[in-house]
Amino acid sequence: MNFVCENCGYESSKWLGRCPVCGSWNALREMRESVKKEERKGLLVNLAEIKEEKEERLKTDIEEFDRVLGGGLVKGSLVLIGGEPGIGKSTLSLQISLMLINKGFKVLYVSSEENPSQIKIRYNRLSLCLKVNYEKFYLLFSSDLEEIVSQIERIKPDVVIVDSIQTIEDKRIPSVAGSVTQVREVTLTLLNLAKEKSFPIIIISHVTKQGLIAGPKVLEHMVDVVLYFEGDINTDYRILRCEKNRFGPANEIGIFEMQEFGLQEVKNPNFLFLPHLREEVFGLTFVPLSEGRRIIVTEIQCLATPTYFPYPQRVVQGFDIRRLSILLSVLDIQANINIGRYDIYLNVAGSLYIKENACDLGIVCAITSAIKKTPIKKLTCFLGEVGLLGEIRPVSLVRERVKEAQKLGFNRIILPKENIPIFFEEGLEVIPVSSLKEVFEILDFDKGR
Repeated sequence: MNFVCENCGYESSKWLGRCPVCGSWNALREMRESVKKEERKGLLVNLAEIKEEKEERLKTDIEEFDRVLGGGLVKGSLVLIGGEPGIGKSTLSLQISLMLINKGFKVLYVSSEENPSQIKIRYNRLSLCLKVNYEKFYLLFSSDLEEIVSQIERIKPDVVIVDSIQTIEDKRIPSVAGSVTQVREVTLTLLNLAKEKSFPIIIISHVTKQGLIAGPKVLEHMVDVVLYFEGDINTDYRILRCEKNRFGPANEIGIFEMQEFGLQEVKNPNFLFLPHLREEVFGLTFVPLSEGRRIIVTEIQCLATPTYFPYPQRVVQGFDIRRLSILLSVLDIQANINIGRYDIYLNVAGSLYIKENACDLGIVCAITSAIKKTPIKKLTCFLGEVGLLGEIRPVSLVRERVKEAQKLGFNRIILPKENIPIFFEEGLEVIPVSSLKEVFEILDFDKGR
């Protein structure tokens, strides 16, 4: 007889008033014998004996979604899509199902949060521009895992979509739906079913206040693909970001725009992130970001105001505040700029979040331009990592970044001197630099106040 904590999944051979792991009181519940897993024999195979099979993917014809996955859905894979409430997870999953049945695939859509009339309203809105074959589209409104598995065995679909994993319940486990134990066991059952039947399963999950997938962290390790649906619900643009992919490259992003008839693909997102391309104002720079295999040139906005508090404020959106503190320290020591006198407000346009250091030079120049009240010459792009000694370090994918910037009309780019051996096309002014001092001399920051 085992007792399991319904909050964190801790197992104990005896009942405890307080869980020793998560500290919850009266959270341990008796685990019935019926939930014991059946023993499975392992399989020992020599690598040379395995026949090489051609990888088959189910393409949804939603190019942004297929590209994030690495080319489409892989048979036997378990895909997890997480996001905040109202961000568009259910809309995206229903659009995926509509596109798949249009290609002749049989789809089972499991919904345990909405009733049939709500699904019908969304379905009518999304299918206005499509001619859908109703015969291969099955809707199941249930939260019982046993019933879901039974219907999958009976219908034998090509793709299964479950919305959402937190509401599915295994009746054999004595804990409420959404608890760590339930989420873990339900996901494991669906994973084994996908591998055994060789069809993809897409599960929808909520996120916590910290922006993480709700449920145990082991959930992300169990699935094959983890996708985050990001964006500000007050705007129309959404970003689908791949955090893990066993069948393709991670860190890819897909960009969508929420419109009246659902999510529409944004195939050329650069123009969305460059509203001030023709303006010349201080505190504004442009950097070519690498999001997987996609290069996006976006703008960095900075506002610096004299502080009236003992501790200056640092408000950041779209960038790591700890990395910003390092760059501000470099400016203070290496460029002799008294950062402590200013409140710094930094924003990355377009709801993007920068994770790479190749944008350091652009951020440093935006901050300095805002403090000095000195605008930067139009159509100038920045690229480079800033070291603690003020040196400009080389970055990767330089050719692709420069090519994308030139395509958008930029005619000048400042980048690390070590990247110069790479050949660049004519018509672009390439300025190699090795330190912040050289950059500030080129931009005439010393003449600012």
